[in-house]
Amino acid sequence: MPKPSTHAHPSPTHKHDIRVAIYLRVSLDPELDGLTIDRHREACLQIAQQRKWTVVETYVDQSISATDKSKVRPSYDRMVQDYASGAFEAIICWDLDRLTRQPRQLEDWIEAAEERGLLLVTANGEADLSTDGGRMYARIKAAVARAEVERKGARQSAGQAQRAAQGRAPKGMRPLGYTTSGSVIAHEAAAVKAIYEAFARGCSIRSIAAALSGEQDDSTPAGVPALPRHDRTVALERNERRVTENRSLPPQKQKRIRDVPADRAWPPSTVLGILRNPRYAGYSTYTPKDLPASHDGGSKRRSWRASILMDDAGSPVLGQWEALIAEGPWWDVQNKLDDPERITNRVGTDRKHLGAGLYRCGHINPNTQEECGLPVRTHSGRYRCAGHIVRSLIPVDRFVVHAIMHKLSMREFSDILAQEETPRLQAISATIDQHRGRLARAQHDYDSELIEARDLKRIRTREENAIAALAAERSQLQARNSVGSVLNAPDPSQAFAGADLATRRQVIDWLTTVTLLPYPRGRKAFDESTVRLDWRSV
Repeated sequence: MPKPSTHAHPSPTHKHDIRVAIYLRVSLDPELDGLTIDRHREACLQIAQQRKWTVVETYVDQSISATDKSKVRPSYDRMVQDYASGAFEAIICWDLDRLTRQPRQLEDWIEAAEERGLLLVTANGEADLSTDGGRMYARIKAAVARAEVERKGARQSAGQAQRAAQGRAPKGMRPLGYTTSGSVIAHEAAAVKAIYEAFARGCSIRSIAAALSGEQDDSTPAGVPALPRHDRTVALERNERRVTENRSLPPQKQKRIRDVPADRAWPPSTVLGILRNPRYAGYSTYTPKDLPASHDGGSKRRSWRASILMDDAGSPVLGQWEALIAEGPWWDVQNKLDDPERITNRVGTDRKHLGAGLYRCGHINPNTQEECGLPVRTHSGRYRCAGHIVRSLIPVDRFVVHAIMHKLSMREFSDILAQEETPRLQAISATIDQHRGRLARAQHDYDSELIEARDLKRIRTREENAIAALAAERSQLQARNSVGSVLNAPDPSQAFAGADLATRRQVIDWLTTVTLLPYPRGRKAFDESTVRLDWRSV
């Protein structure tokens, strides 16, 4: 708290000249109806009237805890500044722990009482901070309140940990696709699966959020349904429950029906949270409050790893709910999200054009006679490879799409996809699970101080490299699932034409390599010979 000079604002000469501030706070006001605040305000105003003090300001912090020192209390902070500037000489609050639960903050007010004669009055009696007895009372009360908060937090944490260890659904806001008890909500579960499938085949998080919001364009992922925002759905469900509960309650005990948020667009951050949630893979989760920041390499992007609860053997604890996403595909999504190139936001899954990062540059180095081969980028309606080629993307894409559709109309591909290596996929998943088990055991041994940090690092490097190689192979095999939705269709050509951008890109990548050659100067008509299609042998 600011320390103003002790002589800048002299104390009043008469007790009736006291200017007083009222501070009101409740830690939790689930109804947000202000009734608790109003009761406290009335009691504090009555004290001010009895003492004939002048109320100059009322400061209110609603549904804000004073226990967590990291929590911002705007009105409290404003009151501190106003007192430092001499706006009042006394404070009235409902109880001392309404003002603060932080011993450090209490000491600031004690110092203010000693140096400037601050008067502090509570509805349950005057806390005279100018006397040693009053200060002792305040400190004891603050210590007791702090201890009770810590005991309550410990009980809650123990209960949460116990639920997680038993694989029971955690309390709190339900995730999309599940009820609060862990039962599956069919239409929401279908949306969750569609979100994972769209991201796995290359759709961006932003485009998935747009699809959930009902937006439609060429990049909209196929299969992702439009849904009301989840916070709106949960708010409507809560109000429906309260209407039912209120029917059996007297008027004075009925719960308030809250306002429902407008059905706005889905934010990409919500989609990312769905993709990151281990519960969808069936993992039980619990994150201790005292988890060291360095437990997961200090990366906030990967903090979800630490929330997967492990048993004594170092294996993930499975929940008592139905997993919506198989473990293998879920981990593939995590690896894709963790890709350093994607994290830079310079490259990755957010593609708006058919050939961005897919078509190759065919410029020939005159000295080495080697082809560039780098993926092209898009800029201002053109495909570019710096210093090599600049091509208008519309005629190039039109030519490529026409060639792919013609290819798809010429032959049957289902026999090729029938050779899908299902046994290999199963073997890869089993092997990856073995490597993850070794990682978990190594972490468990490190936490139990059985191995050193260098041993953990060595094991992590070895196992994560093996997992990455297997995951890349599995991703290539699983990519055929999206390709198969086109190639196995009754009319593959039309299925390709109607597919979303990510699926069309995967079909192109599976069928051919597209190379853009430098365009002859001065030629206006599109020259098909400047786009080379190297078809795969199928």
